[in-house]
Amino acid sequence: MSAVQKGVDVVTFGCRLNTYESEVMRRSAESAGLGALEGGAVIFNTCAVTAEAVRQAKQAIRKARRENPEARIIVTGCAAQTEPQNFAAMDEVDLVLGNEEKLKANSYRALPDFGVNDTEKARVNDIFSVRETASHMVDAIEGRARAFVQVQNGCDHRCTFCIIPYGRGNSRSVPMGAVVEQVKRLSNNGYAEIVLTGVDMTSFGADLPGSPKLGKLVKTILRQVPDVKRLRLSSIDSIEADDDLLDAIATEPRLMPHLHLSLQSGDDMILKRMKRRHLRDQSIRFCEDVRKLRPGIVFGADIIAGFPTETEAMFENSERIVEECGLTHLHVFPFSPREGTPAARMPQVRREVVKQRAARLRAAGEAAYRHHLTALAGTRQSILVERDGLGRTEGFTLAAIDIGAPGEIVEAVVTGHDGARLIAAPLAAQAA
Repeated sequence: MSAVQKGVDVVTFGCRLNTYESEVMRRSAESAGLGALEGGAVIFNTCAVTAEAVRQAKQAIRKARRENPEARIIVTGCAAQTEPQNFAAMDEVDLVLGNEEKLKANSYRALPDFGVNDTEKARVNDIFSVRETASHMVDAIEGRARAFVQVQNGCDHRCTFCIIPYGRGNSRSVPMGAVVEQVKRLSNNGYAEIVLTGVDMTSFGADLPGSPKLGKLVKTILRQVPDVKRLRLSSIDSIEADDDLLDAIATEPRLMPHLHLSLQSGDDMILKRMKRRHLRDQSIRFCEDVRKLRPGIVFGADIIAGFPTETEAMFENSERIVEECGLTHLHVFPFSPREGTPAARMPQVRREVVKQRAARLRAAGEAAYRHHLTALAGTRQSILVERDGLGRTEGFTLAAIDIGAPGEIVEAVVTGHDGARLIAAPLAAQAA
């Protein structure tokens, strides 16, 4: 990280919701005057999903202090919410804010003087006391070709491995009208692709009048914002996919043919011990049914390797589900016990076995991805350019393309791949 003289620098870890919230935080901190401080301010928006994510955040904080000795360093996000005193005890940190406080300008105006004690440094409320998720309007997402829009926060489920409800609180939805207005605002500002995001997005609407579901929200956005070219969903829980959502997948070409599923395991016993609400056959059937509705749709998934009590046979069920569901974009998490969760108290799999299984899963995912790349040879693709020379297809596959500015959608033909990305040529070049 380069030295900060003045201004607000936000360092984001973790999910797409954090990316969206970081833009709100930047605006709030600047309006509170942090950008005018001598030395500037560095805000870390942390993730608590794994112990490794917390370790990386602490490492980055120490590095930032070495490189920016005069900067004010503020730590917030899920890790700050779940273990505030651990961050407050760091000499490098000036202020710790909870997930509710981080979005308010007044929280940054209360930045204490140097040398305060740990208790004064930590300003973190009870996240379970938060009942609503306000709409925070942003005009842009800095450095991004696509824009993220929050539709929901928190989670009412208590998966045995997950610390996130303690960082985010209970599920609460952004009112549908506010979501539509934010999408319209970003679309009018030139964003061709909007990504809807949340902690447990398929629970959207349960706390709103009339209990609208995610599918109704998607259809309403596409109807009321005709100029939005591409609408994408972040991670969903397939067991909660409603009929309107499935209908939108089947009939709305502007809804991108890419779903990232929160599977976590391919073994029924492990799924029960995780307190997940689906079984392996339901996941496989969901993927089969959706492919019939939208041929060519691309699936990604989160899978945990080495969950407590996982035997070799149980793990092999997770290996097989990569092929059985036809997964292309795999996110593999070696199990990481999080203090305070039931899974941390279960009989643990040896760390070397966890690492080996994670490597095997990643290898299976890489093989599936290369097969996917090969299958796209010769196809025509619409590619959203993310930065010079790189973009994403509608199915979220990385592609090299030598035309187009960031944020522009270009039409291209896939001429091959290099094992990591598609190689695409503009249609005009093909015609020539």
